[in-house]
Amino acid sequence: MNRDTMLDALTGTTELWDFVIVGGGATGLGCAIEAASRGYRTLLLEQSDFAKGTSSRSTKLVHGGVRYLRQGNVALVLEALKERGLLLQNAPHLVRDLPFVVPNYAWWEGPFYGIGLKMYDLLAGRSGFGRSEHLSKEETLARLPTLEPDGLDGGVIYYDGQFDDARLAINLAQTAAEQGGVLLNYVEVVGLIHEHDEVRGVLARDVETGTEHEIRAKAVINATGIFTDQIRRMDDAEAKPMITTSQGIHIVLDRQFLPGTTAIMVPKTDDGRVLFAIPWHDRVLVGTTDTEVPKAELEPRPLAEELDYLFEHTARYLTQNPTAEDVLSTFAGLRPLVGNPDGEGTAALSRDHTLHISKSGLVTITGGKWTTYRKMAEDTIDQAATLADLPDRDSVTRTLPIHGHHPDSGPFGDLADYGSDAPAVQALIEEREAWGERLHPDRPVRAGEVVWSVRHEMARTVEDVLSRRRRTLLLDARASIEMAPAVAALMAEELGRDEAWQREQIEVYRALASGYLVA
Repeated sequence: MNRDTMLDALTGTTELWDFVIVGGGATGLGCAIEAASRGYRTLLLEQSDFAKGTSSRSTKLVHGGVRYLRQGNVALVLEALKERGLLLQNAPHLVRDLPFVVPNYAWWEGPFYGIGLKMYDLLAGRSGFGRSEHLSKEETLARLPTLEPDGLDGGVIYYDGQFDDARLAINLAQTAAEQGGVLLNYVEVVGLIHEHDEVRGVLARDVETGTEHEIRAKAVINATGIFTDQIRRMDDAEAKPMITTSQGIHIVLDRQFLPGTTAIMVPKTDDGRVLFAIPWHDRVLVGTTDTEVPKAELEPRPLAEELDYLFEHTARYLTQNPTAEDVLSTFAGLRPLVGNPDGEGTAALSRDHTLHISKSGLVTITGGKWTTYRKMAEDTIDQAATLADLPDRDSVTRTLPIHGHHPDSGPFGDLADYGSDAPAVQALIEEREAWGERLHPDRPVRAGEVVWSVRHEMARTVEDVLSRRRRTLLLDARASIEMAPAVAALMAEELGRDEAWQREQIEVYRALASGYLVA
């Protein structure tokens, strides 16, 4: 997957595209795979990098959504559980089962949560990752030795899925390209083309060069997540907002706070959200919050009160209370929730997806969550193909392996998340002695991986590499800052950039990464 090749595919044709998809997060990438795999001429445009926004800032869970079961949204849970099973089947190199324990500190919590999780098992059926069961206090502490023991009555264990969101997004882009799709990052849609009061394409600007493109298509799909309403207003300046934006943050801690392979799930905190403490890579991920924010931003920042909230709630459940000095990184993500007519807080909104077609034919897909990205895409392309009067073609994505598919990538060690690409990555690393060197003593990222990310994964900036190709920014922000100069030098050689570009990249990255530090 090479950006220059993709640009040539865009500029080298005058043929009408079947679909132009705006947005390179989970939903847009899913739509690109869905459309391209059916044989439709497909172009995806992303204003920044793939999964730059919400899709790289999740809690890293592939799950049915226990809290939606509590809300009574059985249909959503059932759909998500089915999609969870398909993700494990189609991307086993990135999706893994993970045990969760719900700690019980009151006599009624065991039977109450136990019954709910048995229903969760029942809904999962053959797609289940494991059966829930009650644990004694001793069994609970054996799995979670740093759990607060005072008042503990026991626990309920259940199983869900875990994944690496940004890595999956890159693999989705590669899959769409393999199916014949054209995908471009750093190409911003700045307007829509209307003919006879119908949307017939987009005006786009290459962020790197400033070159503008007039691109015509039979249908335009708005899959921009938190920026949904901005694209809708390009179609209709009077369009009423669809999106309520909710911010969730996470803190990342050393594994000493939660050793082992079991996660903690607290079903209801003070603001009504679920709290998770999850082993992820070699760290512990704690989140999340629910704070309504007034506008969408590509780089949201955690608020002081959100950090205090996580510190307070984490301290309730762990014997070692984390402080600001313990945080290796913190990040914020914005959820695109479909507007709430009842005026309740955003924690009460479900993650059902909404498909909307405007009077002029702009197709908007929004809401939803990572786990259901494939079903969202299938529904979208079904409707968009009808709108565009395209030949009816069945979806094939239920059984389509995602790029990197490998049934057992664990033996690849630090390269496991590359899946079937791991041997090729290793071969590249071995081409030069310097490419085998670690870029930081505390992080398992080698120089050759930077080269790979530029050549095969369309990385264009230092941030692309350190935040989304390798997750160093989220796992250890300070270490990532120290790695930035080496990454910039390697990228400059691959991309043909000069020293001024390197200096600018380092400066920009340091400013960005400083926002991921607490102390």
